[in-house]
Amino acid sequence: MTQSCVTISLVEQARGGPFVFWDGLAAGCKAAAELGFDAVEIFSPGADSLDASELRQLLDDNGLKLAALGTGAGWVIHKRSLTSGDGSERAQAVDFVRSIVDAAGAFGAMAIIGSMQGRFGDAADKPTALGYLGEALDTLGEHAMQYNVPLIYEPLNRYETNLVNTVDDGVALLDGLSTNNVKLLADLFHMNIEEADIAAALRAGGKHIGHIHFVDSNRRAAGFGHMDYAPIVAALRDINYDGYLCAEALPLPDSLAAAQQTIESYRKLFGG
Repeated sequence: MTQSCVTISLVEQARGGPFVFWDGLAAGCKAAAELGFDAVEIFSPGADSLDASELRQLLDDNGLKLAALGTGAGWVIHKRSLTSGDGSERAQAVDFVRSIVDAAGAFGAMAIIGSMQGRFGDAADKPTALGYLGEALDTLGEHAMQYNVPLIYEPLNRYETNLVNTVDDGVALLDGLSTNNVKLLADLFHMNIEEADIAAALRAGGKHIGHIHFVDSNRRAAGFGHMDYAPIVAALRDINYDGYLCAEALPLPDSLAAAQQTIESYRKLFGG
């Protein structure tokens, strides 16, 4: 059975980006609980910025789970990339992600690699960059195993990376790894740009799909764009997807309205 989830960003440098709640962990958890979400996904400046005891108390008080922690602040704040041409910079990026894996793992939650995958270009050609990325995913996927959760890797649209843009390309990357503990994040916004058929891509991803960003075609809350969800819901049922559907959506017209629209769409489509 799928579970509903909503994003909370604690990274001021990313304000204006596609996260629903922005004004503190306590306020975000309270609003999520009041609307009936099952879990939250948190985008924080780093592992050291999260007080684990405070977070645990907030989750317990509000009856929420922690679905995942994002690693994007490693790029947004520190400009760290897993595919940098500089070995020491790649090592720092891996260390940053590892710290997020540890912070998330303490809650039985997953860490997500998105923007920290970087791009190929002047420092490295595509095969070399993909090699660096594969090495990092192997290392970090194995590290996550101790928490009995997968590492989550997200293909992004062509405007955000030139490495892996589709589910098929993501599956090919995962199939080349030594570890089997890395899963794909299927973000419906990115898929709307890159996939000819979103439902078919989800079916092709199958067992490799480990997390879903539940959002509309325009990166607003589900139902505020022109996404056709019926085939998507059918595909997720066909692959027996039972993970989170998390709103990584723009806070438009405001955070509360975006969250309300998301949970209403989730209940309508998935019966949650």
